[in-house]
Amino acid sequence: MAEDELETLPGVGPATADKLVDAGYDNYQSIAVASPGELSNQADIGDSTASDIINAAREAADVGGFETGETILERRQEIGKLSWQIDEVDDLLGGGMETQSITEVYGEFGAGKSQVTHQMAVNVQLPPEQGGLRGSAIFVDTEDTFRPERIDDMVRGLDDEILQATLDDREMEGSIDDEETMEALVADFLDRIHVAKAFNSDHQILLAEKAKELAGEHEDSEWPVRMVCVDSLTAHFRAEYVGRGELAERQQKLNKHLHDLMRIGDLYNTSILVTNQVASNPDSYFGDPTQPIGGNILGHTSTFRIYLRKSKGDKRIVRLVDAPNLADGEAVMRVQNEGLKPE
Repeated sequence: MAEDELETLPGVGPATADKLVDAGYDNYQSIAVASPGELSNQADIGDSTASDIINAAREAADVGGFETGETILERRQEIGKLSWQIDEVDDLLGGGMETQSITEVYGEFGAGKSQVTHQMAVNVQLPPEQGGLRGSAIFVDTEDTFRPERIDDMVRGLDDEILQATLDDREMEGSIDDEETMEALVADFLDRIHVAKAFNSDHQILLAEKAKELAGEHEDSEWPVRMVCVDSLTAHFRAEYVGRGELAERQQKLNKHLHDLMRIGDLYNTSILVTNQVASNPDSYFGDPTQPIGGNILGHTSTFRIYLRKSKGDKRIVRLVDAPNLADGEAVMRVQNEGLKPE
């Protein structure tokens, strides 16, 4: 949307329109879901003016009113399901990882959280007929976990049928048995993963805003952004805000960060995947003492919560802890050199 279209909103002149666009509010819908405080700070306008702008944008974008359940059901038909390429896990998740939702994967060190993020960055690019969403991925790396070599392994580890279908879908010539063809295919996969390293929590929050801009730029392209991954969501917040005295500020910033991510999912039909660290509860005498950090803020904001647990050898237990429309349950997968595989 051009600046002159934003100028049709009350109180928005050329200078304000420029500030709004620079801050990422480049369409009616993004303004409609903003808070007056956010808009006031970003565009240097009063709260009252910001409220008027938001209300006008809500009318123009037709958001903010009540809808019938049938209308919501129709809109949910647009939600994509991203396959894990493991039938048992996909069945557990009702078909795969949903777009317009936050999926949280938590577990102890070495449970395979980063392996999941890499595999999903590959799977999201597959044709829909092969369980993918034919989209690109954004990877916010907070713990220096992204490894292009793992993407190489996982692309080569895909089933031959999926590899051939992917070659055909991308109109690439050659055979999957040809090394040059496979190198070109791996490079094509890597080219559609946008990676940024976050150095602290403020930088991480900024990168979420940049991810929203990037998703907007690619919205009408051949490869729209269909997954945003943050690995890990909580590492910087946990390290920088230590002690009960800083807990409230930490949770407030984490809450804003999660809602920024959720907004990307809602606006651009994107799947949001975040990994989370765990802490051991010494007071737990029965059951698993491992608990995800982030408190109720993260627990309530995540649509799907998945607990990864180590088992024998390369086996991992995938436990669905919370989902709005699915029963809790467990599945088994293996973490191998070729990627995530069925038991």
